[in-house]
Amino acid sequence: MRLARIKGDSGCSAVYHCMSRTVAGEKLLNEACREKMSGILMSLAAFCGLEVITYCMMANHFHLLIRVPAARELSDGELLQRTEGFYGKKGILSVLAREGFEKRGRIDLHVRQTLLGRMGDVSVFMKEFKQRFSRWFNQHSDRFGTLWAERFKSVLVEDCPNALQTVASYIDLNPVRAGLVEDPKEYRHCGYAAAVCGANGQVRRGLMSFLQGRTWTEASAEYRSGLLLRSAESGHSGKKALDRETIRKALKDGGRLSGAKILRLRIRHMTDGVVLGSKEFVDGVFIRYRQRFGPRRKSGARPIRAVPLPGLMALRDLRVDVVG
Repeated sequence: MRLARIKGDSGCSAVYHCMSRTVAGEKLLNEACREKMSGILMSLAAFCGLEVITYCMMANHFHLLIRVPAARELSDGELLQRTEGFYGKKGILSVLAREGFEKRGRIDLHVRQTLLGRMGDVSVFMKEFKQRFSRWFNQHSDRFGTLWAERFKSVLVEDCPNALQTVASYIDLNPVRAGLVEDPKEYRHCGYAAAVCGANGQVRRGLMSFLQGRTWTEASAEYRSGLLLRSAESGHSGKKALDRETIRKALKDGGRLSGAKILRLRIRHMTDGVVLGSKEFVDGVFIRYRQRFGPRRKSGARPIRAVPLPGLMALRDLRVDVVG
C-alpha cells in the first residue's frame, strides 16, 4: 500500500531525499539530458528558495537531497529578483510582477500569491522540476507522452550531520555503484563532482551546511574522508558483481564493514524508508502523523535491517529486497 507523503513540521526547515525513475527504467537520459536537468534544478531551487545539498543524475533516474527552509516573508524586491532570474525578464509573470512594482510600488496581490504558491513545498518543487524537464526532453527528442514512471519517492531526513552525510554519500556514490567510475569526482553529473571542480557554489554551501570545515578546502577533505574511496573499494565494472556478493555474504555472516562498502549497495531504506534519522526524530514524526498508521502500531522507529548504519533508523520496516 502506498503511504501518503510525509513532510516536515510546518514552520520548520526540512530535508528530503527525492528520487524518480523513467518509464520502464529505460536509459533515456544521455549526457545532454543530465546536464539540462542539473541546470533546471539549480535555477528552480534558486527561485523557490530551496537549498540543494547534493544530487545525482543517472541514465534512468535521479536523486536529490534538498533542504526546504522555514517559511519567511519575502519583500517585493526579492520576489521580483527571483522571478526574473528564473523566468527571464520577458516571462509573463516577470512582466506582471515588474509592472506592479514600478507602477504601484508593489507586486499585485494575485501575482504575488501565484509566485509564492510555487515556493516552499517539496511536492510543488518536484512537480515543476519533472514537468519542465519533460517538456524540454520531448521537444528535443521528437517524442510525446509521459517520461517518468511514477510519482516521485521522498524520504524525510533528519537535519543532522550523521543522517545528512550518510544520505549525501549514498547519493554521490550512485555512479560508483553502477560501475561507471571509480571515484564520484569523475562523474560530472553528481553534486560532489560539481562542487569539487568549483562549478557549483550552491552545492558547496549545501555540503558545508553539515560539515565542520569552515572553508571548502577543509569541508571537502572531511566529506571525502567520509566517502572512504580507496582503490581497493572502487566500483569499476570489472569487480562490481564480485564486490557486491562479497559484501552481502559478509553482512549475512555478521561481519563488520566500512561505511564505504555498505554505501556501495542499493539500500531500500534510502528511497522507501519514508523517514530517516535518529530514533527520537523518527518517533517524533510518527507521533505527528499517528492517524495514518494502524491502531496496533505503538512506535515509529524501525531498525534498518541487514545493513549497519549507526545511529539511523527508519519509519518503514522493510523486509524484502533490503539491499541489492
